[in-house]
Amino acid sequence: MDQKAKRKLTILVDMDDTIEQLLKAWLKCLNEKYGRDVKCEEVVDWDITKVYPGLTREQVYGEINLPGFWGKVEPVPGAVEALKHFLDSGHKVYIVTATPYQSVPEKMDDLLFKYFPYLSWENVIITSSKQLVHGDVLIDDGVHNLENGNFEKILITAPYNKDYDAEANGMTRVSNWKEIVSEVDKLAGL
Repeated sequence: MDQKAKRKLTILVDMDDTIEQLLKAWLKCLNEKYGRDVKCEEVVDWDITKVYPGLTREQVYGEINLPGFWGKVEPVPGAVEALKHFLDSGHKVYIVTATPYQSVPEKMDDLLFKYFPYLSWENVIITSSKQLVHGDVLIDDGVHNLENGNFEKILITAPYNKDYDAEANGMTRVSNWKEIVSEVDKLAGL
């Protein structure tokens, strides 16, 4: 049974490649469609189009707007249990995502609410300006979302941020959800 936290936190959590494996599913679809063999480790820049020379931005980004795409995306190992742990410990959890409006219904129904049934629309904030959202901690893989925010910053390591100096920029770097839970529990006094 989870302990109640000494300090109740408002935990902000990114969605793409933080709680779910967008990149893995996206590359699989693009590779199958265009006969490529791009691997997640090769995506060392936030702009995924750089690993698909010859494809237009519309071809690359259009894939995630196709019907049925979000049903192919799976959770990051440990994320489902971690968010449940945070809620059971008395914290507030909000998914903060910059999802384009046309993808929102399918992404939430076929992915978020399917794998995280204890979350609802009351737990979802859609914005590309995450620094404006008030919370105690933000967990994200995008350094641009963490920079200049007025919250504790937890950066999930990804090929496109591995060379970023998280510590020098006031962030805690983690590699998995076990490490994230440990960091959040420390912040909460557990």
